[in-house]
Amino acid sequence: MEISESHKLRVISASKEAKDYFLSNFPTESYPELLDFIWEKKNKTKGIITFAISNSGEAVSLPKAPFGGFWIQKALSSAAIEGFILAMEKEMRDRDIQSISLCQSPKPYEPQFDLINYLLFKNGYEPAEVLSHHFFTGKKKIKKLVQKESSKHLSSSKNSGLKISHSSISNFGFMKEIRSWNFQKGYEVSIDENRIVQQVSDYPDRYFLITLSNKQKPIGYSLAVKLTTDSLYYFLSALDPKNPVKNGGELILQELFQLAVSQKVNIIDLGSSDLEGCANHSLMFFKSRFSNDICNKITWIKKL
Repeated sequence: MEISESHKLRVISASKEAKDYFLSNFPTESYPELLDFIWEKKNKTKGIITFAISNSGEAVSLPKAPFGGFWIQKALSSAAIEGFILAMEKEMRDRDIQSISLCQSPKPYEPQFDLINYLLFKNGYEPAEVLSHHFFTGKKKIKKLVQKESSKHLSSSKNSGLKISHSSISNFGFMKEIRSWNFQKGYEVSIDENRIVQQVSDYPDRYFLITLSNKQKPIGYSLAVKLTTDSLYYFLSALDPKNPVKNGGELILQELFQLAVSQKVNIIDLGSSDLEGCANHSLMFFKSRFSNDICNKITWIKKL
């Protein structure tokens, strides 16, 4: 479909090839169709958004993922981005789509974040949810912080008999313990274990398990994910409430930063801090000690 003399929209079935944000390659059971909407100029990709389409005519970017939304090249003008939004919408109407929902990635992932959100709002999209993410950004800053803190944590963990490490994933027993430990604390963990197993199987180099042990017994876990080649996402974390350890959460985050240095990433995403729809202020305060930036993740909806 031609939108202007310079840009056109191409829609194809989502491919598992050549996507830095690998989670956009995974279909969801209730959304059987997965489509890439690609904004092109002279046969070169200038922007892309992936939608999962349900049989009832809902388009979501992306279900069961931290976010979806637009990925835009830096040089794209506001008019060209708006043209992309309008072209995508027209294509959705032509396909009898009833509603569009997209969770735009925060600014550290997508530098055009503010402009995209502005243009979505101006074109009738309504914010359905806002989540606040803490970040630590800057490859050199991450390395500097690790060098500053590592000796202190190494000394304290040795004196207490604790061991902290990270590794690739060879089995998934830790997921049951994470669910059990969080349940004991009154937290509900809604995770699709089969989906995670499939993603780890397809992209084993993107997932790392951080393990905190006391006398060789695991008492804490966190799953770290390279959502993009330049980022590390702090996912699924829990400590055994029956084996309380002072500063256990700090030790896990310190190992996350060590992993970030070894993986040479520029972004550490500490995730959101909601508690039953409210701000989890204690968790936000904890994460603020390990972050140098904070950015909202907005879910936009529009009925067609």
